[in-house]
This record gives sequence, structure tokens and C-alpha cells, in this order.
Amino acid sequence: MILLLAGGVGGARLAHGFAKLLSPDDMLVVVNTGDDFTHLGLRICPDLDTVMYTLAGVNNIETGWGLANETWHFMEAVQRLSGETWFRLGDQDLATHIERTRRLDAGQSLSEVTAALCRAFKVHQRIAPMTDQVVQTMIDTDEGPLSFQNYFVRRQCEPLVRKVDFVGAEKAKPSPVFASALADTRLRAIVICPSNPYLSIQPILSLPGITTALANRAVPVVAVSPLIGGRAVKGPAAKIMRELGHVPSAAEIARFYRGLIDGLVIDDQDSSLRPGVEAMGLRVCTTDTLMKSDDEQRHLAAVTYEFAMDIVARRDRQVAL
Repeated sequence: MILLLAGGVGGARLAHGFAKLLSPDDMLVVVNTGDDFTHLGLRICPDLDTVMYTLAGVNNIETGWGLANETWHFMEAVQRLSGETWFRLGDQDLATHIERTRRLDAGQSLSEVTAALCRAFKVHQRIAPMTDQVVQTMIDTDEGPLSFQNYFVRRQCEPLVRKVDFVGAEKAKPSPVFASALADTRLRAIVICPSNPYLSIQPILSLPGITTALANRAVPVVAVSPLIGGRAVKGPAAKIMRELGHVPSAAEIARFYRGLIDGLVIDDQDSSLRPGVEAMGLRVCTTDTLMKSDDEQRHLAAVTYEFAMDIVARRDRQVAL
């Protein structure tokens, strides 16, 4: 079994690639929920939905988020009523949020709701939230503290970032499926998807016991860099790195995950960084990491999988010796 830690678009695309390689029972995608929030009375889980829609094959390919062939009559009606329209909810997408909110209000856990929604969308791969408790990503900016969606969507990532906090993480627990996967004897490798390390992966790592579990892992952990040539494929990762005093590069991604990973997958454009990353004690794999098409997603998943399995094989040989 392969465990993937994922955020939104980048994580969803790599998960889709793995879904082309592995049987549904052989993969689990644990998704960041620090972005979740309540809007217009509905519980919105953007990253969970992006992964679910992508694996269901109904996602909007152009935007990377939302549903294909979406319509916007609801938002038009909200605008006529002078309501909040800064966070757009499509008509089809709205049904997901209504059903999620109904189930949560009825006492179901987020894990249970996610499983039910995946069944409805005929997603056979397992998707689980990082936790069933509420964890809120808060951005400390030059304009003051902003909740994630206010920073990311409403302010379009314009404020300068000073620090990122995860409110509630210290009291949260990994979701049952997540905790079970970490202890599963079938687990062969953990893959950190090419998601924003600060906004998508760090919330997962902030849960009690997770960094310790990764540091004491019995299986290899490999990460895929979300940067190509010092630029983020999508989102504000490079901007945040600069504002926190770091040079945006795959080498900085390696430093961020150092102590938690065995290897890093970087783009061919960043091959000159390989010696520096290897000097940190990490193995490096270079390939084309851009994932615009299904074939490119499958390619990156296959390369990442083979990279992880090679680390497994090397460990097995060392044990045998």
C-alpha cells in the first residue's frame, strides 16, 4: 500500500496518476483540511473535494478545482441579494457542500462523510481527511491575521506572509484511517505530493505524533517538489518562501522536509541542484514533474513509485547483508 499526503491541485493530479497504476486497495490519499471553513452556512472542504472530483474524473481541468461543465445561477442569485460572492460555489458543487453539511450536522464524522461522498461519486480509491477535528490554517500577514480562504481567495495572496499557524492542531487527532495506515503492515512507502509545503502539507505534519511517526518510519518517505526552476506550478509557494526568508528552490524543499524524507523527486530543470540535495543525505530522482495531462500524471506517479520501491529494495539488500 502507498500512502499519499496531499493538498489540492498538485496532490490531486499525482493521486490521479497513482490511480492509473495501482488497484484501489493499494493506495490511500490523506488530504489537508486546514483550508476547510464554513461559508454561507455550509461546510466547505476545498482540498478534499479537489482530490475527490479529480479521482472521479469530473473535475474542471482548466482551473484544477471545481466541477466540469459548471453553472453559476446560485452565485448570480446571491449577488442580486447583495450577498457574499468572493468565494464562488458552482451549482453542482453546491450540492456537495449541502450534503456534507447535512451529514455533519446529523453527527457523522468528516471521515464518514468523505467516504459517503466518494461512494456517490464512484471513487473507488480511499480518500481520508487528515483529521476529523477542526484545524484552521491562519496566516499572519502585514495586514494582520487572516484565515486561509480570506488570504488565498479573497485577498488573492497579496498580503506579505510573516508566519503560518494551525489553530486547533495541538488538540486534534489523525483520522482513524490515517492512523491505521501508518501502522499497517502492508504499507510500503509514503509519498508527499507536490503540494504547497507551508499551506497544504505542514497542516498534516502539525497533527500530534505525525512528524515522529515519519521520523521513525519503517518504510521510505519520498517527496515530490512543487517547484520547477524556482517557481510554483500553481499557487503561492514560491512567494511565501521568499517572504519567510528562503530562496524558492527544490533545495529549500529538501531542507524543509529534511529528517522526514528519504528522497526527493525534482524536475529536470533543477538537476543542477542534485549534488546539494544529496549532500543533505537524501536520494534524488530527476524527471519531468509537470502534470498537465493524464499521461503526464501517470508518468510522474510511475517514476515516483519506482523511486520509492528502489529505496525499499536497497534497504532490503542492506538488511540481508
